[in-house]
Amino acid sequence: MINQPLALINELFGQPPNASEHGFQIDHILEFSQWFMAVLFVGWSAFFIYVLVRFRKGRNPVADHEGVKSGISTHLEFAVVLIEAVLLIGFAIPLWGRYVNEFPESKDAIIVHAVGQQFNWNFHMPGPDGQFGKRDISLVSNSNSLGLDPASEAGKDDIVVLGELHVPVNRPIIVETSSKDVIHNFALPHMRAAQDAIPGQIIPLWFTPIKTGSYEIVCGQLCGLGHYGMKGNLVVDTPEEYQAWLKERVELSGTQAAPAPTDRPEGEPPGGGNIQGSVAPPGAPKTGDPSNNPAPANSPAPDAPPQHP
Repeated sequence: MINQPLALINELFGQPPNASEHGFQIDHILEFSQWFMAVLFVGWSAFFIYVLVRFRKGRNPVADHEGVKSGISTHLEFAVVLIEAVLLIGFAIPLWGRYVNEFPESKDAIIVHAVGQQFNWNFHMPGPDGQFGKRDISLVSNSNSLGLDPASEAGKDDIVVLGELHVPVNRPIIVETSSKDVIHNFALPHMRAAQDAIPGQIIPLWFTPIKTGSYEIVCGQLCGLGHYGMKGNLVVDTPEEYQAWLKERVELSGTQAAPAPTDRPEGEPPGGGNIQGSVAPPGAPKTGDPSNNPAPANSPAPDAPPQHP
């Protein structure tokens, strides 16, 4: 059984129930660390009380300037350091290494772009063609939150949602994070996954949900006065529910065909398995004919006479 039951100490300290395939490994490390710290707390507290009694003024009216003559304390401190080193080097770092290096096969995964802004999360998914449309930061507006290029054929059927993301259960999800303004952190406590969203970069994280339900998305990086309210919703659906949601979103975008929940169309991501190559990062130079790029809304008309103060 993947999601093995743990003791109550994690829940006692506010850890939400795990809902991802890899989360139980993180929970085991946290559980062991909590118990180790509890043993240290009890041990050092008992030692502190012993020292207060053993070396009280009534029993030792004159200070002993030679200090401790036994080597027991040195051995105890070395044991504590050794256990902490084993936890870090033997468990935590290898687990982190596997998580960041062993991404699931992109042909089997669903790829989503999560773009943070003060103080919301924007989610961008490809349409039935399986390809992300081009984005241009100069096209960002109130009605075009991600700056989708209207001239991009691949983007005409793309799905853009604000605040709520639907994914199917038992299928790898790759989330490519970025930001429109400051550094945010895309955090999924129930999925045991989090990644900084940095302006100008596209950084992926992944997880595989194993339980259907609704889970909170939070910003784990202090990003301004409204940071406390920067929340979203991750809905893990059955394949049938996910297909119905996709169909609804595609119909709202003006098309009638929806991709199958278990099939991954070719072209997402592009050839070579580059999960970051489908969308240029914010601020990247424009490509193609500049005349095809619409001018920003606040730029003057080409024939407008210059204005003087």
